Amino acid sequence: MKSLPAVLLGILGGLALAGAIFVVVRLPAGRPITLEPAPTEQPIAVHVVGAVPRPGLYELPAGSRVQDAINAAGGLLVDVDVSALNLARRLQDGEQLAVGQPGANTAVSVEGSGAATAGGTVTAPTPAVPGNLVDINTASVAELDALPGIGPTAAQAILDYRDLHGPFTVIEELLNVPGIGPTTFNAMRALITV
Repeated sequence: MKSLPAVLLGILGGLALAGAIFVVVRLPAGRPITLEPAPTEQPIAVHVVGAVPRPGLYELPAGSRVQDAINAAGGLLVDVDVSALNLARRLQDGEQLAVGQPGANTAVSVEGSGAATAGGTVTAPTPAVPGNLVDINTASVAELDALPGIGPTAAQAILDYRDLHGPFTVIEELLNVPGIGPTTFNAMRALITV
C-alpha cells in the first residue's frame, strides 16, 4: 500500500506539470501593446487686417473659422458691419482675412483663391460713409492708435511729423512718417482722409 500514495502523488505532480505547460503555451503571442501619442494637426497661419484692435499674423488650430481669427485679433472694433462676412467659413493656411470698418463694404480676401484681386493682392474695403474716415490732420493719438497697424508709438510719430511739416495734403504723405511702411499704409488707407 505504500506504493499507492506514491503513485497518486506522481499522478498529481504530473497533472500540475501538464497544467503549467498548458497555461504557458496558451499565453498570447505577438507584439506587446504600445501607446502612441494622438495625432495632432499642424496649426494654420492667418493674417488678419482691417477693423480689429490687433491686426497681425495668428496661428490657429486647423479647422478654425473666420470668427476664431477675429477673436484672436481682439474682436471687432466698435460698430463694424459684419453682415457681408461669413463668420462660419473655415480658414485656410496662408490666408489673409480683411475685416471691414463701420459703414464699409466688408470684404474677405484670400490670397491665391480667386477672392483676391488681380496679382494676388488684397484691396481694402471702400468706406460707404465718408464721416467714418479718420482725418489724419486732426486725429488724436487715441484715434490714430485705433487704426490697423498703428500703435501708440506710430500714432505719436504721425503727430510729430504733422507738427514739424504741417498738415498732410494727401494721405500718401504718411509713407514719409518714420515707422509707416507700405503694408501698414495699405491696411489703413481706406479708413483715413485729409
